[in-house]
Amino acid sequence: MMYDTTAHLLLTPVDKEAPSRARRLRRLGIGLRPDLAFDAFADRLAVVTGAPYSMVNFIDENRQFFAGLHARDDTVSRYMARDHGYCPHVVVRRKALVLEDVRDYPRFAGNPVVDEIGIRSYLGAPLIDRTGTALGTVCVVDVEPRPWGRSGLETIKAMAAELIEQIHRREDGGI
Repeated sequence: MMYDTTAHLLLTPVDKEAPSRARRLRRLGIGLRPDLAFDAFADRLAVVTGAPYSMVNFIDENRQFFAGLHARDDTVSRYMARDHGYCPHVVVRRKALVLEDVRDYPRFAGNPVVDEIGIRSYLGAPLIDRTGTALGTVCVVDVEPRPWGRSGLETIKAMAAELIEQIHRREDGGI
């Protein structure tokens, strides 16, 4: 757990489900290496939302891994520390998160991705599978503030549901 000592805000939420999530990801065989299907999904997510960056993100005890990645440049790697970004909040909360301008939210404005990568807006939804495990997220980010609005929220949640169905078909041997 990380604290901002100047503002005394919890920056990264405690994630008690991380060990069971990591076991589930290993059983599914996802979240360990880039995946062409997840890359294609991230590409489509970027087109649908008009965002320059989109990810299919799986989170274990120590890090985040973008198994699917669409990036307009090479500033985003496939790996990110667990205390960077907003996806760990989405996974722990198990609810979508809309940040039209991260600087408007003291809890999120101090996140390292704001200064290191220049992230200004975020839209993400959890990937909750049939076992009730929050595996990770689908998300989009921008370096400019974005008015995602209700339509953005509905879109990201629908895309998360679509990807979970793909993951279930894989597990069932359908893909």
